[in-house]
Amino acid sequence: MSKLFVVGTGPGDLQLLAPKAASAIQASSDLVAYGLYLDLLGQICKGKTHHDLPLGEEIGRARLALDLAASGKATALISSGDIGIYAMATLVFELLELQLQGKENHPEWLDVDIEVIPGISAMQAGAASVGAMLGHDFCTISLSNLLTPWETIEKRIKSAGEGDFVVSFYNPVSRKRDWQLNTARDILLEHRPASTPVMIGRQLTREDENINIITLGELDAKDVDMFTMVSVGNSESRHLVNGSKEWIYTPRGYSKKL
Repeated sequence: MSKLFVVGTGPGDLQLLAPKAASAIQASSDLVAYGLYLDLLGQICKGKTHHDLPLGEEIGRARLALDLAASGKATALISSGDIGIYAMATLVFELLELQLQGKENHPEWLDVDIEVIPGISAMQAGAASVGAMLGHDFCTISLSNLLTPWETIEKRIKSAGEGDFVVSFYNPVSRKRDWQLNTARDILLEHRPASTPVMIGRQLTREDENINIITLGELDAKDVDMFTMVSVGNSESRHLVNGSKEWIYTPRGYSKKL
């Protein structure tokens, strides 16, 4: 049977690449990805046929991966982080659904054996870098309104604030979109103090990684770019300082038993 691996390769550090993901890449003849993701993988991609489609060509990548697999080539569709979180896995299944509905003309896609392999997300890498930020209930929200109406995003931010979730913001800003993060900050400030700790992680686990701990009141879109993950603590999250060491953790309530 034709095989398509849908692979999350983690945030960038090869030591965080899951063995199962590495095995899937090694078992594939063809790799479909945004070129940066293949560059980060280095030698593990050597000897494979690379299909590098630029940012903005996500639908084309998913179609190509399905076509290659259906033609009999063991194929890996690759995204950084977890490919099931704001990434390519969903597109594969959207295309399959369209085929099942008769809106595509690729019956061969339905014969492809698809295996989704998770990876460590930027949210997890960022939380670990500062301690245990996701120690209690949390959520993720993408601030990109390219595919989701802002009204829907705003509703979710308000709900996260009311529910006192730790919130990790994906796609916080872009070159053409710089106002949503500050709006999200202002919404959360209605539900938690300005002193709430915030982790700003740029290029997490990569060579040029930069991590800062600030407060919610200090958060500003001008200090963030499209390569940055922003995680905001809840009303119980703690910022600990011990000399040059800093951590953020979100307690679960064990203090009542200590």
